[in-house]
Amino acid sequence: MRVCAFILHLPRATARRQNAHDLLAACGVEGEVWPAVDGGAMPATDRDARVGTRLFDPAYPFTLKPGEIGCFLGHRAIWAELQTRDADAALVIEDDAALEHETFAQALELARAHVGRLGYIQFQTRDCTGKQAPIDAAGPCRLVVPEIGGLRTTAQMVGKRAAAHLLALSETIDRPVDTFVQSHWHTGLRPAAITPSGVSDIADRLDGSTIQGGGKRLSEKLRRELRRARYRRAVARHARHSAAPVKGGFDG
Repeated sequence: MRVCAFILHLPRATARRQNAHDLLAACGVEGEVWPAVDGGAMPATDRDARVGTRLFDPAYPFTLKPGEIGCFLGHRAIWAELQTRDADAALVIEDDAALEHETFAQALELARAHVGRLGYIQFQTRDCTGKQAPIDAAGPCRLVVPEIGGLRTTAQMVGKRAAAHLLALSETIDRPVDTFVQSHWHTGLRPAAITPSGVSDIADRLDGSTIQGGGKRLSEKLRRELRRARYRRAVARHARHSAAPVKGGFDG
């Protein structure tokens, strides 16, 4: 299984630059630091041209932030680049990650062994909860396919065919990339997860998130939480009835 590493780094996030290069050196896979898309620097017309509404159920209840649009486009760029490479899969790590070497090395080999069949494997930064199908284990690392896929894109491995499939389904977007990947009832691809993975999120130790939302009044925060709760209930309902195969079907 030939894997190429991409460390997603926003060039203007100078406080993360050294961490991005450290991740590339430490991840155990040859690759490169890959420029993330700066959604805030894109002309509004270009952003609007990529965004739709209510593309599939459940409808995403929030307006995408420029940073969320840029983040999605950055991952799409890697999915597209993988199609041109002599590689079977991409290891994608965002520049606000940290690696614990021993655990990550075991998680990496676990992902490498199964990504061809499963298509998309998250290196989760938190425990998987809820209903899940066990696939394999290595040391402390468990590989599972959860009924409700986890959010965050801190680190993942994606097979070439799975990347092409996700790319074709995301010409227009209406939700963040992690929420899109979670939607296996739409994509037909259930994201698998490894936990513990040896990956942690250290954005707060660097410079905070590069996807900013700005201050909101309490009333608006409460309305957002209500919409979020309704959306999560709908996600759980769709995940429960999804026809996507649990054991995968993508030959990476």
